[in-house]
Amino acid sequence: MHVYAVRVTGSQSATSAAFPDANRPLPLPDKPSIAVLPFQNMSADLEQEYFADGIAEDIITALSRYPSLFVIARNSSFSFKGRAVDVKQVGRELGVRYVLEGSLRKSGNRVRVTAQLVEAETGNHVWAERYDRDLADIFAVQDEITEATTIAIAPAIADAEQQRAMRKLPASLDAWGAYQRGMWHLSKASAEDTILAEKFFQRAIDLDPMFAGGYIGLSAVLSRAKGTQSKEEALARRAVALDGCDAEAHSRLALALNARGDHQGARAQAERALALCPNLAAAHGALGVILAYSGQPKEGLAALETCIRLDPRGPSLVNRLNQVALAHYFCRDYEATVEAAQRAIRSFPDFPSPYRWLGAALGELGRTAKAKEALEKAIAVSPTSFDFQVRQRPPWFRPEEHAHMLDGLRKAGWEG
Repeated sequence: MHVYAVRVTGSQSATSAAFPDANRPLPLPDKPSIAVLPFQNMSADLEQEYFADGIAEDIITALSRYPSLFVIARNSSFSFKGRAVDVKQVGRELGVRYVLEGSLRKSGNRVRVTAQLVEAETGNHVWAERYDRDLADIFAVQDEITEATTIAIAPAIADAEQQRAMRKLPASLDAWGAYQRGMWHLSKASAEDTILAEKFFQRAIDLDPMFAGGYIGLSAVLSRAKGTQSKEEALARRAVALDGCDAEAHSRLALALNARGDHQGARAQAERALALCPNLAAAHGALGVILAYSGQPKEGLAALETCIRLDPRGPSLVNRLNQVALAHYFCRDYEATVEAAQRAIRSFPDFPSPYRWLGAALGELGRTAKAKEALEKAIAVSPTSFDFQVRQRPPWFRPEEHAHMLDGLRKAGWEG
């Protein structure tokens, strides 16, 4: 056992030397930070105190797995237990931007849990939800509420952070803000926004070369261009090297490996990401597309739908919607392909790939006029992308699946 002496000079006390000054706000971390306060037990039943504490503790543990979040430890958050606190005070004392607070009320065999996410500095509500459940199995209910709350919080914070970044002048952005600005533009899925996204991700790297997010974002940009697989992979590997426990970095590397046809290596990276963060949308999305392209489209569909459910407005939504369409096509469910492709087109009309799957599926269904219309649109939106995907067979396509796509396109009127 080691004993350390604390040297106290002047009027400074041992207490003030060992602990931060509660009256002086702690600096905010360089990524979104959150404190989960102990949930209040509003029931007369004191036994529910353990239930309420358990939910808050489990949420802290679950959120701690997200690499994009800075989560205050349980001991510090629970120091506010039993106190009437103001979220602005919590934000100052713990140095966090967001505070999650909640309550529990039991009535008979039913329990109601409410939770709300608040921006500490302004007091604005970012997200709120109420959960009503039967208490047949109290531990199962605790797990269910914890999972539902955690899944909702991460995208809510991502949205709030992007809005914060968009309100600032570009010249005032730090590395995290530049990364968020890049993700916002990337989500628009237009050629102009992709160029802007690339600039912001490069700026994030220039501002902080040790910040993995910039490399992850820039790798994602390159994934939308042909002939850049080696650079895309190198950037993803750099992100993993900076932080081997970053699940988002492993997810990006999984997609980069899939892009050069290494389905086995890609799947290993996606599974590593899921082991680090089981509810990370990007990890489920990566696994989904890898499974779809490696001969397991049905299993890929399940992972892709989970990804969309976890992050329904994420920056990679355009890719995931397109991949749902292609997975249905590989399953030879052409009606579902048409529906999925049209869903992608409604959300992202300037993105070329869904038109190709729509044309191929309609060709297989014998709807020649509509198929030809979709085919012409696919070529018109991006002739370069069509040529690369159709005439050259990208590395991520297995030969039999590429031939299957060409069969549908020929039935749609393509004469290549």
